[in-house]
Amino acid sequence: MAGRGFDEFFANYYDDLARTLTVALADRSAAEEATQEAMTRALRRWRHVRGLDRPAAWLYVVAMNHVRDRWRRERREPNRDAEIESSSADPSSGVATALSVRDAITTLPARQREAVVLRYLADLPLADVAEAMGCAVGTVKATLHQALASLRVELKEDDDADG
Repeated sequence: MAGRGFDEFFANYYDDLARTLTVALADRSAAEEATQEAMTRALRRWRHVRGLDRPAAWLYVVAMNHVRDRWRRERREPNRDAEIESSSADPSSGVATALSVRDAITTLPARQREAVVLRYLADLPLADVAEAMGCAVGTVKATLHQALASLRVELKEDDDADG
């Protein structure tokens, strides 16, 4: 029964987590890696995870912590990781998307993009976004305010250019 419970959990959350992280990180391979790591940890700690009130929030926290740890390692060892990333980069990552909102989101700084994606795409409550980002709820609110203001400007410019 425990295996079946995890199988259902995996089926319910894997795709949403991977899609959300892809937009938040603007890097499909990093999002897949973080998603797989979060799911692996969920399986290892299944007894704990299945008893949580919001297991999806736990997944986002674990995935974002994994991403942050990777960024820290890359800062310490930039040359080795740069070679690995260039050889494994998704060849379609340079293709521009037709969706102006997604394009506008990618122009945001990483922290603002992360907040917007977790709050609006993943539909997490502010407290869960704060936990996933490792900051206070007030910081999330301020970050979202700045991000939405930037998006309004970016999307307005796109409308003006199209019109």
